[in-house]
Amino acid sequence: MQTKQGKGEPLERVLITGASGFVGKHLARHFLEHNRQVTGLGTSDAHPFTSEYDHFEWVQADTSRQGSWQDHVARADVVINLAGRNIFKRWTTSYKQTIYDSRILTTRHLVSALSPGRQVRFLSTSAVGIYGDAKERELKEDAAFGSDFLARVCQDWEKEALKAEAAGAVVNITRFGVVLGDGGALSVMSPAFKWFAGGPLGSGRQWFPWIHIQDLVRAVDFLVDEPDIQGVFNLVGPEPVRQRDFAKSLGRALHRPALVPAPGFMVKLFMGELGGSLLNSQKASPRALEGLGFSFEYPTVDAALAAILGKPSVK
Repeated sequence: MQTKQGKGEPLERVLITGASGFVGKHLARHFLEHNRQVTGLGTSDAHPFTSEYDHFEWVQADTSRQGSWQDHVARADVVINLAGRNIFKRWTTSYKQTIYDSRILTTRHLVSALSPGRQVRFLSTSAVGIYGDAKERELKEDAAFGSDFLARVCQDWEKEALKAEAAGAVVNITRFGVVLGDGGALSVMSPAFKWFAGGPLGSGRQWFPWIHIQDLVRAVDFLVDEPDIQGVFNLVGPEPVRQRDFAKSLGRALHRPALVPAPGFMVKLFMGELGGSLLNSQKASPRALEGLGFSFEYPTVDAALAAILGKPSVK
């Protein structure tokens, strides 16, 4: 992507909530290396990019609460909303409220801080979990929503983000699949395989939505760089796989067998409502992105895993 600033012009300001997370760091690095000013927000005390990049600013804040951090939103040209507490913890009643508030309240506070009439590009994360357990249905962006906890969270999350249109923002909703890269979900999945204890969850027949982190970054960049694009986008790889086939591919990439399935009742017993969510089937497709001419660098899960695990880590 070519930067839009001429010589002597100020750098475009990109604000990223959740910038200390796995996806946030990759996006922040990408925009910094493409001559953008990046302001990162999150709860961490510090961020390693502060000393690494001249054009990076870190703001420690609980974005689920209003505060002085919102002043930075008013000055941003691009807002990328990734904030949300980790869902991979046991869902007690109180923690479910934390999952909800960290997403909905943050988005609400971002929207309220936008400068009215300023055409900010506002990209807000959601997830393919919005479709619930869709069984064998192909899930394009206009597919029906589910009714479980994560589906309801995503629906409310998107509703809050779309309110930014009233302030003049160009809004894009990005529904993430499972993001594969040098960290994130793979850091949770890989150890079991390395100890010869990896395998599919439940029957393994459920569809598993995935995307390589570099394709996700490229897709976000694509949407940011085209101010006339506005809509909802599934950020998933173009070739869906069943969970058992993903487990086999991960085993091959790690040179380990995928022989130890986790029975569905055991997943639910030990992980509760979260376990039930992990067994959902979501055959999501990136039809909206592909319709705009976007092409994937890693179109298959085997190519994605080979790039991540068979070569030096993607930075």
